[in-house]
Amino acid sequence: MQRSYIHTAHSWNYSPKGQLRGILMYSDLNYRTPGGLTAAQMAANPQAARPPAGPNPGAVQQHAGIYNTTFMGGLLNETKFSDNLKHVISVFGMHTDFKNPFLTNYEVRSENSLGLRTFLELSGEKSTMNWRWDLGLEAQQTRSDITNYGNNLGVRGAIQSSDRLHANQSFGFTHFTFDFNQKLLAEAAASLNFYNYKYGSLYPSVVALQKQRFDPKIMPRLALSYQFTNNFAWRASASKGYSPPTIAEVRASNNVVNTDLQPENGWNYETGFRFSGIQNRLWLDAVVFNYRLQDAIVRRVDATDTEYFINAGGTRQTGFESQLIFWLMKPHNSGFIRGLQLRNSYTLSDFKFSNYKNAAADYSGNPLTGVPKTVLVSSLEIQMPMGLYLFAQHNFTSKISLNDANTANANAYHLGQLKAGWKTPGKTKLEIYGGVDNFFNVNYSLGNDLNAFGSRYFNPSPKRNYYFGIATNIGK
Repeated sequence: MQRSYIHTAHSWNYSPKGQLRGILMYSDLNYRTPGGLTAAQMAANPQAARPPAGPNPGAVQQHAGIYNTTFMGGLLNETKFSDNLKHVISVFGMHTDFKNPFLTNYEVRSENSLGLRTFLELSGEKSTMNWRWDLGLEAQQTRSDITNYGNNLGVRGAIQSSDRLHANQSFGFTHFTFDFNQKLLAEAAASLNFYNYKYGSLYPSVVALQKQRFDPKIMPRLALSYQFTNNFAWRASASKGYSPPTIAEVRASNNVVNTDLQPENGWNYETGFRFSGIQNRLWLDAVVFNYRLQDAIVRRVDATDTEYFINAGGTRQTGFESQLIFWLMKPHNSGFIRGLQLRNSYTLSDFKFSNYKNAAADYSGNPLTGVPKTVLVSSLEIQMPMGLYLFAQHNFTSKISLNDANTANANAYHLGQLKAGWKTPGKTKLEIYGGVDNFFNVNYSLGNDLNAFGSRYFNPSPKRNYYFGIATNIGK
C-alpha cells in the first residue's frame, strides 16, 4: 500500500464578530486487492492472493487494486449579529478519480461533489435557564461518470459499459435545546429529507438521463437527560433514521443500475447513564439501545465475483455499549511512573434479521451478517518522565457470520498491540513512536467478503508487524 496525504486547516478572525475557517485535504491512495480466499486456501497460505478460477485469471495476473485520488476543500463563515444571534454558512466540494482493475473488468470513475450548509442560531440565557434554537438547510449534489473496460492483465481493454449518475440530497432541519438549572436538558429536532438521482447510459447504447425520486421523509428526534448529582447523569432518546442508497450501491460492480433499491429507515431508542467519581479518577458511560431497521441494504456477490445490493426486509438491533476510564495513578510530576490509566470498552450486538426471505430461503432470526456479537477492548497507558510513554492494548472480537444463511463464520480472535513513544511539551509538539501490531501473531481476517460466491469470504490480515512514525503539531 502507498498513501500520500496532506491536510491543512486555517482560521481568520476578520472582525470582532466574524470568523472565516478553511480546510484543504489531498489524498492519494494505492493498494493491491488480493481477493477473497476460502477457509482452506487461507489455512494453506494466508499470504496468497485469489488464484485463477475457470476462465477468470487470478488477482495477481489481473493486477487487481484500488487507485484513489481525492481532493477536498471547504470554507465556513460565522457571523455574530449579537450575543444571542449568529449565522453560519459553509460550502464544500470534493473531486475523486478512482480506478479499480478487478478480476473481471477495469472500472474508472470520476466523481464531483458540491455542497452547502447554512443555519441561524438564536439563544437565550437566564440565571436558571438556557436555550438554543437552530434553523437551517443543507444540500449536496454528486455527479459520477462510471466506465467499465475489460481487464487485460492490468491494462484497460475494450469498453464494456458507461453510465452517468447524478445524486441530489437536501434537507431542512430545526433543533431546539433547553437547559434548566444545569440539571435538566431537553432536545427536540426534526429534518425534512429529499433525495433523488438521475441515471443514464453512454455505452453500449445512449440513454438520456432519467430521474428516480424518493418520497420526502420527516426524521424526528427527542432526547432528555437529567443530572441527579454532580457525579451521575441519566439520558434517553428516540430518533428516526433515514439512509438512501449510495451511488456505489445503485450502480455496483455488476454494471447494472438497480432502480429497485429503496432507502433504509428505522427507529432507534436508547437510554444510558454517565458516572464519575473517586476524585475524578473514574469515568463510566453506558447505554442500551434498540434499533428497528426496515429495508436493510445488504451486499451480494454473483458467480463472476461482482457485487450487487438488495433490500433485505428488516433487522432488529438490540445492544449495549460501555466505556470506562480509570486513572490507577493520576498524573503527577515525581517518580518513574508519572501516570497510569486503564481504559475499557465493551460492545454487545444482538443484531438479527427480521422478515427477510430470499426466494425459498427464510433468513429471519439469523444473526446480522458481518457483525460480531461481542467486542471487548482493554488498554493500559504508562506515563514516564521526559514525555516517555508505553501503551498496551488487547482486543477480543467474537465470531462473525459471513453469509445471510449463517452457514459460515469467521473465528473469534485476540489481538495485542504494544506502542512506545516520546512527546515534547509546549504548543509546538513533536512525537516519535514505534510499536508492534498483532503481538500474539494470530491468524484472522478483516474486511471479509460477505455473501461471497464459492465461499471466498476471507481477506487475511497481516500477522505480527512493526511500525515507526513521527508526528508534529504546530500550535498558535
